[in-house]
Amino acid sequence: MNNINISEIFGSMVFNDRVMKERLPEEVYLSVINCRDGCSSLSVKDAKVVASAMKDWAIEKGATHFTHWFQPLTGITAEKHDGFIEVGEKGMAITKFSEKSLVKGESDASSFPNGGLRATFEARGYTVWDPTSYAFVKDGSLYIPTAFCSYGGEALDKKTPLLRSMEAISKEAVRLLKLFGMNDVKRVIPTAGAEQEYFLIDKSVFEKRLDLIYSGRTLYGSSASKGQELDDHYCGAIKPRVASFMKELDVELWKLGVYAKTKHNEAAPSQYELAPIFTSANIASDHNQLTMEMMKSVASRHGLVCLLAEKPFASVSGSGKHNNWSLSTDTGINLFEPGKNAEDNLRFLLFVTAVVNAVDNYQDLLRLSVASAGNDVRLGKTEAPPAIISVFLGEYLEKIFDSIEKGETNMPCAFADLGEVKTGASVLPALSKDDSDRNRTSPFAFTGNKFEFRMVGSSQNISCPNFIINTIVAEELSNLADKLENEKDVKKKALELIRENIRKHKRIMFSGNNYSTKWKEEAERRGLSNLATTADALPKFLDEKNVSVFERRKVLSRNEIASRTEALLDNYVKTICIEVTTAIKMAKKQIIPAIFGYKKFIDKSLKTQAKKSDKGYKLERTILDKLCKSSDDFADRLFELEERFDNMDKKASSTEKANYCKNYLIPAMKNLREVYDYIEELLGDEFSPFPNYDSILYSI
Repeated sequence: MNNINISEIFGSMVFNDRVMKERLPEEVYLSVINCRDGCSSLSVKDAKVVASAMKDWAIEKGATHFTHWFQPLTGITAEKHDGFIEVGEKGMAITKFSEKSLVKGESDASSFPNGGLRATFEARGYTVWDPTSYAFVKDGSLYIPTAFCSYGGEALDKKTPLLRSMEAISKEAVRLLKLFGMNDVKRVIPTAGAEQEYFLIDKSVFEKRLDLIYSGRTLYGSSASKGQELDDHYCGAIKPRVASFMKELDVELWKLGVYAKTKHNEAAPSQYELAPIFTSANIASDHNQLTMEMMKSVASRHGLVCLLAEKPFASVSGSGKHNNWSLSTDTGINLFEPGKNAEDNLRFLLFVTAVVNAVDNYQDLLRLSVASAGNDVRLGKTEAPPAIISVFLGEYLEKIFDSIEKGETNMPCAFADLGEVKTGASVLPALSKDDSDRNRTSPFAFTGNKFEFRMVGSSQNISCPNFIINTIVAEELSNLADKLENEKDVKKKALELIRENIRKHKRIMFSGNNYSTKWKEEAERRGLSNLATTADALPKFLDEKNVSVFERRKVLSRNEIASRTEALLDNYVKTICIEVTTAIKMAKKQIIPAIFGYKKFIDKSLKTQAKKSDKGYKLERTILDKLCKSSDDFADRLFELEERFDNMDKKASSTEKANYCKNYLIPAMKNLREVYDYIEELLGDEFSPFPNYDSILYSI
């Protein structure tokens, strides 16, 4: 792996445009491209040619099987592998892959989360080939990206709503662009790039922690002696073992066509980040799922474990997945790139206005798009925005909106040149100054030519936030287009609409410190929602205004929303229950025996010393007294947690169970942990029931 030719290995395991152009007849290749662009569907005849070429290519790459790779509501991917092998004449083995096998697969729809859409006896579900995302070979199998639907066609996955939302926003964006004379634009593509944060720890310490094994995060543990106080880990020199992992990870991802570009140490000890180049939202989602899977696989080969939980360690930064979202035309124009003339800037500001409107009108949808038990623990903590949604536009863009709001009509021909950054050292080259500073505390920030949604959790599938962003922005673009289509002076009316909407939605714009207590108070005065937990956020999916917008844009039906809400609430409840069960098991099987062992050790020491002398032995007695008192407290809190868990109404609705988890189980777990974390400081190392934060965070 010393001499790596990126251009040679990139996409080498992908059935991409280059491969298709080489292996398919020209008319079939063009049919695939038209199908991918939404211009036409692929005929059975052409699908048969594609399947044959795909099989031959995959076998040359070492594949013996194929699988329909899909994204059920579990949040991770699923796959079932079938061999290319078939029985030929006289019992001989042959290889075969039909157009039917390419286009359609079957899976048990009742065995995946479906929120009641599928009863156990109604098991049939289908996987259907997604031609907008390339097939690839991995681990000896041909992977075919697919959508997953029920027998009746309802979406049972993360991909289908994303594809629908991409069509919805493209339709409304094209409609608006035509009013500005951009008739050559046929399609607008939502793009995304997910910056993936993660932790790496040594496999030996991971295997000794039941909480990390079962829940992905530590349920007990006091702070390490050194955390991130000195800010010395962020972008520091990468340790050789981690560098070796990162190098192999890059190569494996490049082979699969993933645009892995940036890698560095993150803020917390043992925390890192990988960032890709932008691509279409659908492919970005597939690539991010591949990235997470490959991280875990490559880490294992290096004797490491990759942790993707949002908050694996209580006393240091959690891990997010900053979702960079934008819109690009099929002619190559980024619609969130400020223009070179007044007309382009008017169009740019109108699209920004649509986003601001969407964020304000559908704050609850954005919040629930990132709702999970793990993300609840992360949001509002170090390096993570709070649960309150707001938009940061930057100083210069805010000034432009302010001037429009005040009635000034002069549209800037180009965004101002803000000069250079003065470094004070003559040997350093001049730096051009960006139009605004960054705001790392903002949940939804404009960052020059895109919006960065910083609330997404590190383990989450980015399809959900992206299909929701696409849908709500499509709605606002449609509202703007409705008001402009019959106007004689589109530019004048567009400026009026921008002014009108700034005044109406300026409450959502905030450029200060989102962590501050004052902002929480100010947000409440502004009437912004603060959905602190998943139990608070998910039921909002069923609000009529939210159901209506998905139905209007044909992204989700009422039944699909109801089933998805039920499935997500069920996942939240089960996640908390697994954590409670694990916390109780660790307490009984590991922590209590460790406490007894240390008590016995001290008591024995006291008795031995008492025979030799009549001194008081203050140290031993003090530790023993503290240990006895805190262990009694630990027992009381453990019994309280058990009692609350036993009293959970198994017949209650998912919403009721979620609220019970929020109000009773999570606080009880927190109380139990609080006592253990104190006890951990008293225990001698040889009596510690499992590796502590010092051991874990500095295990590499």
